[in-house]
Amino acid sequence: MEAALVLLLMLLPGACIRASRRGKPTVQQQLRAPGQTGDAVDLGWCVIKDVEVIELNKRASGQAFEVILKPPSFDGVPELNTSMPQRRDPSLEEIQKKLEAAEERRKCQEAELLKHLAEKREHEREVIQKAFEENNNFIKNAKEKLEQKMEANKENREALLAAMLERLQEKDKHAEEVRKNKEMKEEACR
Repeated sequence: MEAALVLLLMLLPGACIRASRRGKPTVQQQLRAPGQTGDAVDLGWCVIKDVEVIELNKRASGQAFEVILKPPSFDGVPELNTSMPQRRDPSLEEIQKKLEAAEERRKCQEAELLKHLAEKREHEREVIQKAFEENNNFIKNAKEKLEQKMEANKENREALLAAMLERLQEKDKHAEEVRKNKEMKEEACR
């Protein structure tokens, strides 16, 4: 009932507009189809028979209506059969077919699960293999870098030792020359 009232109020064009529209039909006239009495409302696309609209008063500030909803009538509505249909007992063949279908579904689900597990294991193997290869590559690269550093350090050390030996030899030569010069001066002085 409330839905019918809400529908009626939503579909009433100009229900809130002032009644001072000259030459235009009133809402009650708009709702009534030509040749129709006040007990049915024609909205152009449907007829509502359970509603009566009465115009209460007209004012310059607005217009008021009384919408009367009649109790619903159940004329012409078929009675619903409330008894549930009888459930028939399944035959042995139907039971056997259902059991076979259930067994087939179970086998399919089991095969799908095994396939999924095999794919998961294969993926795990691939991941482990890839990690193993990356680890080996890292170890190989680290060894190569370490060997290069050790070679560079060895070359630098040998170069430093050679430079130190050369300086020592020069110092020894210079010391030998100084000694010879000193001895010559001493001999010359005698």
